[in-house]
Amino acid sequence: MSTPERLVECVPNLSEGREMETIDRAADAVRTTPGALFLDRTSDPDHHRSVLTFAGPAEAVVAAMDAVLAVAVERIDMRRHQGAHPRIGAVDVVPFVPLGTTTMADCVALARTFGARAAERFGIPVFLYAEAATRPGRRILAEIRRPQVEGLPGFLASPDGIPDFGPRRAHPTAGALVTGARPFLVAWNIDLESDDVALAKRIARAVRERDGGLPRVQALGLQLPELGCAQVSMNLLDTAVTPIHRVWERVGALAAEAGVRVHSSELIGLIPQAALLAAADAAGTDPGLPLERRVSAGAAAVGIRDFRPDRVLEIRLAAARG
Repeated sequence: MSTPERLVECVPNLSEGREMETIDRAADAVRTTPGALFLDRTSDPDHHRSVLTFAGPAEAVVAAMDAVLAVAVERIDMRRHQGAHPRIGAVDVVPFVPLGTTTMADCVALARTFGARAAERFGIPVFLYAEAATRPGRRILAEIRRPQVEGLPGFLASPDGIPDFGPRRAHPTAGALVTGARPFLVAWNIDLESDDVALAKRIARAVRERDGGLPRVQALGLQLPELGCAQVSMNLLDTAVTPIHRVWERVGALAAEAGVRVHSSELIGLIPQAALLAAADAAGTDPGLPLERRVSAGAAAVGIRDFRPDRVLEIRLAAARG
């Protein structure tokens, strides 16, 4: 399915994965915004994080994001937040992604407009990242988020910590916010049949691009107490450059060298159908099968648990638009 019109996808990451009423309210804020197409929500108690995915015309998407931010600032208190995933604020990151004929420049302008308004409305420091970054050191999200919320006061007081918008002090409960524009990425985690977080961190170092690993792959090793296992948590920035099945094979091989097997994988948010079709082809799936069977075969080939075909971006967007 194509998306020829001007659409924008927004994928806010909220620092709340346990208190479902807050996530329900954030999701409802999107659903009740005229023109916004609610596509997905994913919550994880160990990460203590939820990801919403929605799309639509730029004006509708920004209006929905304004409403989500209001819910988060009201209900999420970072002074009490503890989770496995790095985070810098109640709404940790807000990426705008071009779809259809929308350009990256359009999304850069959108992120800057949204960031300026968020800072003014809530008195929250806002940093721009990825294609919207105003300085080279802020293109990579992990570099901005490195201090985490606990280190924000010192970071904001440093020469490198001047926000793009808002005050040089953390919001008392919401921390800070990062927003920007980027291409579509796949957020994807692989669980190990081990609770050895040191092994997960070694594998993450071996596969991530910045340490000489796979191109366009970001990775962290995390401990998941609730599941009793360690996890390699990843962002695949371009599955055309490094296909998802290649990452699955590499992580599996590195784990096997340590005598550990991979258990399964977890998809956060949505995935483009091309990524799963490539995995299906690599696994030898009959190319003549219907689309939903082919993407399901691709998901099985890379261990995605609880997969449904409507986790595919194009399928979900078509359903949302009726």
